[in-house]
Amino acid sequence: MAPSVREFYKGKNIFITGGTGFLGKALIEKLLRSCPDVSTIYLLLRQKKGLSSDERLRELCNNKVFDVVREQNPEVFKKLRLISGDILEDRLGLSAEDERELRERCNIVFHSAACVRFDQKLKDAVHMNTTGTLRVLELAETMEHLEVFLHLSTAYCRCHLDVLEEKSYPAVHDPRRVMELVEWMDDDTQNYLEPKLISSEPNTYSYTKAITEQLVEEYQEKFPIAIARPSIVIAAWKEPIPGWVDNMNGPTGLLIGSGKGAVRSMHCEPAFAADVLPVDVTVNTCLLAACATATDRPKEVVFYNVTLSEVIKITWGEIIELGKKWLAIYPHTLALWHPGGTIKSYYFQHQLCVLFYHLIPAYLVDGLLFLLGKKTFLVNAQKRISHGLSVLQYYTTKQWHFVNTNFRSLRNRISKEDDEIFFTDVSPLDCEDFLKNYILGARYYVCKEDPSTLPRARKLYRIRFIVDQIFRLLFYFLIFWLLYSYKDFFVTSVEKLDSALKSLTPINVKADVCELNELNEVL
Repeated sequence: MAPSVREFYKGKNIFITGGTGFLGKALIEKLLRSCPDVSTIYLLLRQKKGLSSDERLRELCNNKVFDVVREQNPEVFKKLRLISGDILEDRLGLSAEDERELRERCNIVFHSAACVRFDQKLKDAVHMNTTGTLRVLELAETMEHLEVFLHLSTAYCRCHLDVLEEKSYPAVHDPRRVMELVEWMDDDTQNYLEPKLISSEPNTYSYTKAITEQLVEEYQEKFPIAIARPSIVIAAWKEPIPGWVDNMNGPTGLLIGSGKGAVRSMHCEPAFAADVLPVDVTVNTCLLAACATATDRPKEVVFYNVTLSEVIKITWGEIIELGKKWLAIYPHTLALWHPGGTIKSYYFQHQLCVLFYHLIPAYLVDGLLFLLGKKTFLVNAQKRISHGLSVLQYYTTKQWHFVNTNFRSLRNRISKEDDEIFFTDVSPLDCEDFLKNYILGARYYVCKEDPSTLPRARKLYRIRFIVDQIFRLLFYFLIFWLLYSYKDFFVTSVEKLDSALKSLTPINVKADVCELNELNEVL
């Protein structure tokens, strides 16, 4: 009989890249809380933003995501072992001592480090997502007791396909040749060629994830490999805290932007399914996939499409409407305007709304700030918002189907007890309750607004609503006044147009009759 999941991870030494990322934090927390007998968790951390690797590790351990496990067992953090290094450096920038320890002791690798910016230049995206992965693979090849290598990819790695199966797809370009290309080619030429090179995908993130999968496959005969392809990863469903989220990527940024009145229009097909997955379900899938792959020791890469397809369906329209409901109950204290945006199916209609609801107000506010001698900010903020929306809107105006048999079958391999601890079945998820927690989580963990501010936020929400209604009435009154003031001009213009049409109509009709008579004679 196969061991339980906890038994599998007992005594294991695990190497994690990307541990300070959204998914990485959740993965570390789950291992510490639900796999208490894990031996050591090695975390690859680099210096960043003036903080040393040690300072970043301390900062990570103080994150609110670890509040539950910290309360249960404060000593558990001793299992975390810092590995100073950088995925962008040769041999990961490891010391000889750290490299030797990993080579002799590591059993499992979770590679989640990646640049998730969709607008990254090709050179930077390749360095991080592809060359960085190659360096981790080369290190893994030297590990004497490696049982499994799990690579985090994305379900949106073949966007030109309407259906993505859990299988290997050939890369558009050889990943090694792409890595060579970005090294020798100058930046101007790369910028010129980039749209053509990544034409199969919407951005450099998807493109580099696609070619990197083929690179990972090159090592499938050397050690067992699993590739997890999550869809859009959002806030936690159950663990460690319902609604926990720590970034503004994707739908989180949309919810916050809408709640603060900064996003008033979005290009979206409301009837299209939104394939978004809670971070805790994604983490559990990674842990189960690694366990299954290490147990089976397959000779080929096993793919897991970690998606909602064939499980539950929730549309973008439903998400946005539920979001509006809960944002009215749990509003933000600080906001630009009353939240009241809408989704637009037609791109031209959306662009008109962006002009009238985003850009013109931004220029008016910044103009007023400039006259008052204050620092302007809103125009630049709206440009960043528009750019972020343009990235997200690619995924809200297109629909995919993800075959996810391997993902859904993972729970059939474990006991009922393990299925409760490492849950991957999202069919019982209550979308309304989840969106409530999601908005509360974004408000607290991302915007740093304490729940105690809610009474004041609700008062401000009502004030913004009244002001919004007043401005709407003034706007409609202005339109009516303009129409009334220039009614003579409009009436004269219409009369002239009507006269012109009448003068042309008899000629056109007569010409048509003559043509018909000639045709009848020929026939």
